[in-house]
Amino acid sequence: MATTLYDGAARRSALDRADRLRHLSDTEKDLVRLAGEPGFPRWLEQTRATGGCARPVYLSGRITVTDRATGVVVRHYDTVGEPAGRLPVRCRNRRALVCPPCSREHSGDTFHLVRAGLVGGKGTPARVVEHPRLFVTLTAPSFGAVHRAGPDRCRPRRGGGECEHGRPVGCGLVHGEADAAIGRPLCPDCYDYASHVLWHAHAGELWNRTCRAVRRCLATAAGITQTDLARHLRVSFAKVAEYQRRGAVHFHAVIRLDGPDGPDTPPPSWANAALLADVIRTAAAAVRVHMPYTAAVGEYVFRWGEQIDMHPIRAFGDGSAVTDEAVAAYVAKYVGKSLGDSGGLDHRVHDADSIALAPVSAHLRALMGACWRLGGLPELAHLRLRGWAHTLGYRGHCLTKSRLYSTTYTALRAARASFRTGCREDGRPADTVTESAWWYVGSGHTPGAAEIAAGIAEDLAILREARRLSTGTPERPDG
Repeated sequence: MATTLYDGAARRSALDRADRLRHLSDTEKDLVRLAGEPGFPRWLEQTRATGGCARPVYLSGRITVTDRATGVVVRHYDTVGEPAGRLPVRCRNRRALVCPPCSREHSGDTFHLVRAGLVGGKGTPARVVEHPRLFVTLTAPSFGAVHRAGPDRCRPRRGGGECEHGRPVGCGLVHGEADAAIGRPLCPDCYDYASHVLWHAHAGELWNRTCRAVRRCLATAAGITQTDLARHLRVSFAKVAEYQRRGAVHFHAVIRLDGPDGPDTPPPSWANAALLADVIRTAAAAVRVHMPYTAAVGEYVFRWGEQIDMHPIRAFGDGSAVTDEAVAAYVAKYVGKSLGDSGGLDHRVHDADSIALAPVSAHLRALMGACWRLGGLPELAHLRLRGWAHTLGYRGHCLTKSRLYSTTYTALRAARASFRTGCREDGRPADTVTESAWWYVGSGHTPGAAEIAAGIAEDLAILREARRLSTGTPERPDG
């Protein structure tokens, strides 16, 4: 009798549990499943180790570190004993909209990379702080009138008037920063979408020619040949690309003058910040990139916009707003952003229907459509406009630098791995031999795992902020 009562209670309990589970959401059901798995504590430890990465990459494999002299195995690791037989690693996506934890880490690396080129450190001598340094902003030209933010009226026109398409040529409103109209053309039919995307496709070459023009102007100012310039000084830079609200890219660059051997040597006395500003302004105004004539679109000549902003970079603590710390933080902030932060897409499009259905503004959709149409022309196939339609034709890297500006991302990541493991900078003890084999087995989270990872990332962010407030340190990308 007792056994029968026990079995009945067990069945009722199981039925009640199943009934409760039916009322849970998919995410809640997945959370219950995860918590009930025997490897959950280890999985939680792994997720914390990735900083709550939103899209971890899963690897399966092993690594064996052997002492070179004795042949003794110093360290061995295999994913066989891990949950699901795999190891999660960071996705390292720089975009904050895709993965905030990895974006923050990448922004921190960028901060140190740029800062090292301004004040030294990470293998760069501290004397670079005495070298001429400028923070330069180069913009795209106008492709048509767009709405702009206040505090003044947008585009006042005393006499009013309309364009050939029957739309007003002016706007007397004052737009706030959050106004969706900012960056959108007053008349989409007047806006030169083809020039916009083709300028993006040639922006990288425009920057390269500007760098060469700066060196040429420096040589002319010094009265020497371009070949001799390398015996006197070297131009180093780090630049980041940023999308404006109108969908056009502009560049922020740290430009520094070094001696002939790079940051280890000072530039000659005649190479100062004032001269550098003059030659940058001259080079930016003169440089042109010509696109050969085609029957479909004609001939184009690309140049920089008229708005060129330059500021000398001061040492931290001298009262200037444009300091080495501020510039490094400013550049690092924009590395984590993309067109998606301006309402665009962060993924490729594969057909015209995807553009038509994209959840973006009509202006950005028209720019992507222009990329798709122009990319179908055989004479423009080398620009790969269709492959980069989601970035409006711009296919350059977010951040680029000259070889001797400062350290590299690879060196910074190796130093971080060395700090965490206590090994040398390539991640293994000295005088050892490493044998490893790894395979990709998946990526991403299940719905429940994504909730837990997001909670871990949020907790770490709160701890960092509390630590910053308790120590009184200034806010910056590396925490």
